[in-house]
Amino acid sequence: MTYRAPVRDLIFTLTEVAGIDAVSATGAFPDYDAEVMAAVLEAAGQFSEGVLAPLNRIGDQKGAAYANGSVTAAPGFANAYRQFAEGGWTGLSAPAHAGGQQLPKALELAAYETVHAANMAFGLCPMLSLAAIEALEAVGTDAQKATYLSKLVSGEWTGAMVLTEPQAGSDLGALTATAVPNGDGTYALTGQKIFITWGDHDATDNIVHMVLARLPDSPPGPKGISLFLASKYLVKPDGTLGERNAFRPVGVEHKLGIHASPTCVMAYEDATAELVGQPNQGLAHMFVMMNAARLAVGVEGVGIAERAYQQALEYALERRQGRSAWTGEANAPIIDHPDVRRTLSVMKARIAAARAICLSTGVAADLAKHAGTEEERRRWKGREDLFTPIAKAWSTDVGVEVASMGVQVHGGMGFIEETGAAQHYRDARIAPIYEGTNGIQAMDLVGRKLGQDGGRSARELIADMKATLAVLPRLYSGKPVERFANAIEAVEDATLWLLDAKADPARAADVLAGADAYLKLLGDVVGGWMLARGALAAGVRLDAGDGDAAWLQGRITLYEVYAANVLGHVSSRLAAVGQGGDLLERMSAEVLAG
Repeated sequence: MTYRAPVRDLIFTLTEVAGIDAVSATGAFPDYDAEVMAAVLEAAGQFSEGVLAPLNRIGDQKGAAYANGSVTAAPGFANAYRQFAEGGWTGLSAPAHAGGQQLPKALELAAYETVHAANMAFGLCPMLSLAAIEALEAVGTDAQKATYLSKLVSGEWTGAMVLTEPQAGSDLGALTATAVPNGDGTYALTGQKIFITWGDHDATDNIVHMVLARLPDSPPGPKGISLFLASKYLVKPDGTLGERNAFRPVGVEHKLGIHASPTCVMAYEDATAELVGQPNQGLAHMFVMMNAARLAVGVEGVGIAERAYQQALEYALERRQGRSAWTGEANAPIIDHPDVRRTLSVMKARIAAARAICLSTGVAADLAKHAGTEEERRRWKGREDLFTPIAKAWSTDVGVEVASMGVQVHGGMGFIEETGAAQHYRDARIAPIYEGTNGIQAMDLVGRKLGQDGGRSARELIADMKATLAVLPRLYSGKPVERFANAIEAVEDATLWLLDAKADPARAADVLAGADAYLKLLGDVVGGWMLARGALAAGVRLDAGDGDAAWLQGRITLYEVYAANVLGHVSSRLAAVGQGGDLLERMSAEVLAG
């Protein structure tokens, strides 16, 4: 099936829900306006539809290839990447001084949704370059920026994030890679790294690795980690490429999905590297990259969900079986079976909610840097911090759930590889795992983000949701309003319970036991809030006769679908938040084994 970029949905979400006009009003993006937004998204959609989507299936079937210490990209991918770079797509939000277009981060996220939807394995390559750009811009030296930043921004070179080791997965404090001073300002980097996405390929002349390693005199654990830069080819003083650096892939992983994304095992053998930022501050510096990547992975979840939804809808419109529940037509399209239509409606509503959460996080990130006052920047930074783990975890869960529902709509044909529905499900499954598993996102939310300002950001969020609730009766009465009110109350109760529990060190297990349920609860309710905001905006435009009436009415109906199928079930989430660590402690290894 063909992919159609949801440009109208993206523009509506950016303007009417996420509030990108507030970003424009800061004056930090002089080349941005509504016309630029529309032009960027239209062009991104055309590229994703015409160049990337046709490669998705062959990428899954053929995959990237490893031989003799090097990786070859899947058929067509290197040429597609060169077109991507020539189009300036890695420089959308990059600073103008580095050759970027200096557009809002939120707009970049929206454009990249179309990339991830069209070809998730491809999108991972530039996604990691964007993370490297952010890290260098934040903590790189002037010399490093002059040497590497413009090449990454232009897309001439790509970036890779190099964290994981065989014995050190999510626990980065256990990593053992070393970087020994060479005496000339460089370091000899030695160690093995695994799960390195696009760690090697033939799509560009050079690859910039951002690597975590230890200095010889570093303290043990997370406090002894530093960040280093090592490029595939050494760069001469004049900017040209020199000899091959002393690191290579020693294999690529054979995976459930994203077959065209080479996941490399990398070996560094006294490779020449540069220190990035301060010694023993590598974990903090890497989090600049990881936060950017986590939000981008959330957008991946939205993109793969959108692709799975579009294919399921097309199949439901074409596949004929049984009698229509509404018209009585025999041999009707299966979309006329109520359960199929309900499934598709819930898929669409959850995608719209996840899209709004991710793009709203992008707007918050833009305003955290560029809002006019210190208090406004504080408030938006708190919102960005609170939303980032939700955007990553909740949206990638949506990606898996929606892709699974897409297989279900296809029935038996969904389990057959030739339809492509199974690929979306396989590809989606990695997103809740990498860039910090969703369980880690939940721990981050309750362990760091919720209490870092005494709960102020969470309370401000709840107040904002209550403000929307107060005007919701303009559109709805009865259950759509009641369900939102009950959902907000559940979030408030859970938040206060967690803040109280966090104040007591003896209840640490209780807090962590409720973390996953709290993130899912907050994601469910914030998603409903986003759809309510969109519905209210659609109502205003309907009253003004501004836009496609049927499409705008669909925004209003979409919230009702979400309220019935998601907000109507938040009580179970609330109950799980308070399950207590003692309950899980009783489920000991012996009990689980028995």
